[in-house]
Amino acid sequence: MALTPLASAAAGSLIQSVDWTTIAPPLITAATGLGVLVADLFLPARRKPLLGWASMAGLVVALLALIPLRDGTHVTFCLKTVAGTTDNGACSYVADHFALSFQLLVLGGALLVALLSVHAVEETGLPRGEYWFLLLSSAAGAALLPAARDLATLVVALEVASLPAFALVGLRRDGRGGEAALKFFLSSVAATAVTLLGAGFVYAATGSMYLTRIAAALPHVPDQLKTLALVGAVLTLVGFAFKTAAVPFHFWLPDTYAGAPVPVAAYLSVVGKAAGISGLALIAVVGFHPYGRIWGLGLAVVAALTMTLGNTAALRQRTDAPHSAVRLLAWSSIAQAGYLLVPIAAAGYGHGRHDPLGATVAYALIYGVVNLGAFAVVALLAGRVDDYRGLYARRPATALALAFFLLCLAGLPPGVIGLFGKVVVFRAAVQSGLGWLAVVMAVNVVVALYYYLVWTAKLFQPDPTRPSAEPAAAPRPPRPALPLPLAVGLGLAAALGVVLSLAPQLVLQVTSVSLFG
Repeated sequence: MALTPLASAAAGSLIQSVDWTTIAPPLITAATGLGVLVADLFLPARRKPLLGWASMAGLVVALLALIPLRDGTHVTFCLKTVAGTTDNGACSYVADHFALSFQLLVLGGALLVALLSVHAVEETGLPRGEYWFLLLSSAAGAALLPAARDLATLVVALEVASLPAFALVGLRRDGRGGEAALKFFLSSVAATAVTLLGAGFVYAATGSMYLTRIAAALPHVPDQLKTLALVGAVLTLVGFAFKTAAVPFHFWLPDTYAGAPVPVAAYLSVVGKAAGISGLALIAVVGFHPYGRIWGLGLAVVAALTMTLGNTAALRQRTDAPHSAVRLLAWSSIAQAGYLLVPIAAAGYGHGRHDPLGATVAYALIYGVVNLGAFAVVALLAGRVDDYRGLYARRPATALALAFFLLCLAGLPPGVIGLFGKVVVFRAAVQSGLGWLAVVMAVNVVVALYYYLVWTAKLFQPDPTRPSAEPAAAPRPPRPALPLPLAVGLGLAAALGVVLSLAPQLVLQVTSVSLFG
C-alpha cells in the first residue's frame, strides 16, 4: 500500500543523520578500548605494558577531538521536520559548551587516572587488557552522558559508565575488592531500576523522550496524568542522585573507595561523579524545568544534608584506622558533591538562570584537578593518614604537592583556585535567593578546614621513622624512586592547580555556560 505524502514525510522524519566529528570524543575512547581488548589476545606477556600507553594515546586523541567542537554549536542524531530540516528540539546528542566542559573533565580525568594506574596495574598484578578496556569503556559512557539530550540516551550512557566500573572495583584479588564491588553493584542496580521507572512514567505522561519536548509538554499534561508526571520526575532525579552519592544515597561510597584499587577510587571520585552531576543537571534544568521550584527546593535540602554529613563523618574519621587516607577522601568527596549540587538547586529558582549551572561546571573542573592530585599521592603511599606524618622529611616535593591539593580542597591560600570555586558556588546560591543554603555552605567550609589542616600538619611533623637520638647525618636507606607515570600524573595535576590559582579566569569564564541556548 502506497503512503500518502504526509505519511511519507512523517516516516522520513525518523531518518537521522550522523555527524562523526561531533561524536568523535566518546567514539574514539570506545574504539580504543575495544582495540586494547583485542590486542591483549595477541600480545606476548612482555609487551602487554604497551596496552596502558596505547590507552593513554587514545585518550589524548579523544581530547584533541574536542578542539573542532569548541564553538559549541554541533548537534547530531536529530529528527527531521516535515519540511526536511533538522529539528534542534529533538536531538539526542548536543555538543554545546556544557557538554564540552564535562567531556574535557571526563577525558582529562581518565588520562590522569591512566597515568596513576600504570604502576598500580604492574605492582598488584591486575589483568592488563581487562583493566584498560574497562577503564576506557566507562570513560566513553561518561563522555557520552553530558551530551545526551533524551532519557533513553542518558540512561544508556549512565549504565555504560557504571557497569565497567563495577568490574574495575572488583579486579582486586582479595575479599575487600569483591565486597566493595558488590555494594557498588547493588546500589547502582537499585538506582537504575528507579531511574527507568521514573523515565517510563514521564514518557507515559508527555509522549516524548527528548528533554526539550518533555519540558514543553509538562505544563500541558492532562489533569489525570499530572501526578504520574510528577512522580516520574522525582523518581528519575532520585536515580541520578544515587549516582552522585548524595545523601541519603551515599552509603555505598566509603566502602567502595576503600576496597577498590586507589586509581579506581580516584576515577570514581572525579569521572564517575562528573557523569552523575552532569546527568542530574540535564534532567532537572532542561527536562523538568517547569517543576523547578519543586526540585530546586528538594536539591537544596539534599545539598545541605550531603555537605553536612560528609564533613561530619570526615571529622569522625580516625587517622590511625586502616585505609583512613582513602576513607577521608571518600567522605570529602561526598561533601564536595553537596557543593556541586548547590548551583543546580539554584537553577530551579530561575533567578539568573544562566549563571548557577556554570558554577557547577567551574567547580567540577576545579575539584577534578585537585582531587586527582590528592589521590595521586595516596596512590603512592596509601595506608593511614598517620602514615603521612613526616612525609616532608622523606619526600619534600610530594609532601608540598599534597599540602597544596588539601589546601585547595579546603579553600585556603595558596590554593586560590579552591577558594574561587567556593566563592562562585556561594554567589550562585545568594543570587538565587537561597541565602539559608549559602549559610549552611559557609559553616561546612569552616568545619572542613579542621580535617584538611590536620592532614596537612602531619606532613610537616618530625619523621617517626628516624629515632630522635639518631644523628642527623646518619645514613638512611635509599628512598624508592617515584614511578615515572605516577610522577607525570602528579606533576600535571600540580601544574594545573598552580596555573589555575594564578589565572582562575581560565576556569571561571565557564560560569556563563547555559543549557537554555
